[in-house]
Amino acid sequence: MANRYDPNPFAEEEEVNPFANPGSIPPASNSRLSPLPPEPVGFGYGRTVDIPLDNDRSGTQNLKKKEKELQAKEAELRRREQDVKRREDAAARAGITIEVKNWPPFFPLIHHDIANEIPVHLQRLQYVTFATYLGLVLCLFWNIIAVTTAWIKGEGVTIWLLAVIYFIAGVPGGYVLWYRPLYRAFRTDSALSFGWFFLFYMLHILFSVFAAVAPPVVFKGKSLAGILPAIDVISGNTLVGIFYFIGFGFFCLESVVSIWVIQQVYMYFRGSGKQDELRREAARGALRAAV
Repeated sequence: MANRYDPNPFAEEEEVNPFANPGSIPPASNSRLSPLPPEPVGFGYGRTVDIPLDNDRSGTQNLKKKEKELQAKEAELRRREQDVKRREDAAARAGITIEVKNWPPFFPLIHHDIANEIPVHLQRLQYVTFATYLGLVLCLFWNIIAVTTAWIKGEGVTIWLLAVIYFIAGVPGGYVLWYRPLYRAFRTDSALSFGWFFLFYMLHILFSVFAAVAPPVVFKGKSLAGILPAIDVISGNTLVGIFYFIGFGFFCLESVVSIWVIQQVYMYFRGSGKQDELRREAARGALRAAV
């Protein structure tokens, strides 16, 4: 049952101007709720906002901690750098050269710096000698390819094993026995290093000439890509013969350039007076051995 005090639902509502002064708007007569007190319109400009400073303090502490760690690392690096420099100076005073591997650049195996360690007037000769070393590597590698083709065509596995042995022994042997001694001789002007170079470079030239001819001494000479086995195999297989003739050309070029190198080194050796110094060192060494 409707309450008798309920307002008439068909009564006309009072019109209210929404843009009027909030204080002048009369409360609705038919509303059961009391109107809210008027509040000034504002957007909080000028108010003071309290922000906790704990995060700022922790952030500052972390920055200081990282700064201390960086300073400690910098001091450690500076100490190590000074230690290395001290060792390098001590080694230089003692006549010891510290060599850093830098060649080839993509996978350093040896120390090689002609531009900075070899005198300018000897750099061209050193570069040509290095070219003969690389030429030896190329000759022995191509020799493996040529002998491999002969092996595939039925010449036997023994000649292939010999070609591999030539490569494994010749590449590091050439560097240690004659290229490195000449590099050291040009850098330090050592007469003994010159003597070591002449001895083993002559063996290198003899091997290159022998390989270019490849006489039928070991397994009919077919373990080396020389002129005689090239003539022998080309009648049976043209491809193998072509590979052997290319190897013959490589060994001939290696022999000619190597002969020119040893002539130039010997001319410098005699002109610089190192020949007499080598004789004196050899005599001293023989005297020490006798005593």
